[in-house]
Amino acid sequence: MTLLIQEISCTDAPMALLLLLADPSEDKVRSSLAGSRCFAAFRDGVVVGACVVQPRGAGVHELMSIAVLPEHQQSGYGTVLLQSVIDCFRASGASQLEVGTGTFGYQLAFYQRHGFRVASIDHDFFVRHYPEPVFEDGIQHLDMLRLRLRY
Repeated sequence: MTLLIQEISCTDAPMALLLLLADPSEDKVRSSLAGSRCFAAFRDGVVVGACVVQPRGAGVHELMSIAVLPEHQQSGYGTVLLQSVIDCFRASGASQLEVGTGTFGYQLAFYQRHGFRVASIDHDFFVRHYPEPVFEDGIQHLDMLRLRLRY
């Protein structure tokens, strides 16, 4: 697997990929780009994954979205992308990386495999912040888990 991870301008963020997989709300994805850093995973010159990270202050950064094209999922690309981002922020002197995700699903296990731990629960987050119910595997997401990776 030859994968190049590169920081890109947020104006070049692959919106179709981020909207398809990272978050169903275009407004949330677009608003998360302001002031953020964007990273892309390239295979043979083609973007196969993307990640957006926003500063939260005092060495804290939040992973706003990460996505890998469906045909490249379960190939290790998401792992390489996330590990590269973790390493980048560690090297820059960040104190922690945070992410919000649903209380179930493959995303939760994905983050936990990379050392993220549950820090808090935002009850009814998906009900309060999305106009339509968000479902995964036939189950409605209600609460958001806030996860943290401390360096």
